[in-house]
Amino acid sequence: MGSSFWSDPALEPKRMFRWIMLMGGVPQWIVKQVSKPSFQIGEAQHQYINHTFKYPGRVTWQDVNVTLVDPVDPDAAKTMVNIVRNAGYSFPSDPNDVTTMSKANAVASLGKVTIQQLGPEAGEIVEQWSLVNAWVKDVNFGDLNYESDELTNIEIVLSYDFARMELPGDDAAIRPANE
Repeated sequence: MGSSFWSDPALEPKRMFRWIMLMGGVPQWIVKQVSKPSFQIGEAQHQYINHTFKYPGRVTWQDVNVTLVDPVDPDAAKTMVNIVRNAGYSFPSDPNDVTTMSKANAVASLGKVTIQQLGPEAGEIVEQWSLVNAWVKDVNFGDLNYESDELTNIEIVLSYDFARMELPGDDAAIRPANE
């Protein structure tokens, strides 16, 4: 019996801590945690006498959850408020201001969103997800607590139309984050 593939020193599984997220206006070093894109396939059923037959339906991409650390400078809370304001939200201070949010402005205010899973070599991208038409759906500025030494976090939820998965060797070029 041959040696186990786990004993092969060339085997390198993807690791949870090797990644960066790029999104307009948000420094990548404050992104603490992100859920990778996921989707759900709907189902249609057909009943016939005593039987149920199932058919695949529409694909619905699930929201992506992101946790940011909120430093004093750059101020992540201010960045998130500005992203939402640039999407078209304005505080209700002027009764003549009837500005509303639009998808185009919401997508533009966030900019391009990519999640890059990194390999063991410097600058090596082994998997990249690009969120298409991503916009900020939820922002939670976190809690304050006199009994905690923890860092302040901001929880955000991103909605998007679909995600593109790009792998090395695919037609879609993957470029290092610093390009």
